[in-house]
Amino acid sequence: MESSVGKGYIHIYTGNGKGKTTAALGLAFRAAGAGLKVLFVQFMKDFAYSELESLQRFEDLITVKRFGNDQFVLNRQPPSDEDKAIAKNGIAYAIDAMKSGEYDVVILDEICVTTYFKLLKEEDLIPLFANKPEGIELVLTGRYCPDSWIEQADLATDMREVKHYYEQRILSRKGIDS
Repeated sequence: MESSVGKGYIHIYTGNGKGKTTAALGLAFRAAGAGLKVLFVQFMKDFAYSELESLQRFEDLITVKRFGNDQFVLNRQPPSDEDKAIAKNGIAYAIDAMKSGEYDVVILDEICVTTYFKLLKEEDLIPLFANKPEGIELVLTGRYCPDSWIEQADLATDMREVKHYYEQRILSRKGIDS
């Protein structure tokens, strides 16, 4: 199956500000609205985030796969070998999905932060960049994006936090923040 996007580009949404996943979701919904097939792969997220409910409404055009969770971060422990293997499986899955020709857009949500928490190494994504077919739009999100990945990107946005209500101890609100 040939992609409908023409030349596909690599996008990165990084930084310490809110909105990286939200930007990727916006792109996914825009792509689905144009009839494009989207793969939305989440790393380190297994909580029942509200976006999953919205994405299910478009399951004919948007496929969601999840690899791992952030429990080791919450427990202030290094990731286990199993956590690392799950992240590597996520990369392998994304590469196979890109090569399948089934998707026009592949989004790897929170992939950037996996290197910061030592789930993956920077070089673990070299096969992803090297094997990206010409017509696939590839989107990576997450804090702490390695510079080497930004060099591979065609578009990189750094979302900088200027002010956030979390500073006033306002917890995550369902439907707005989670």
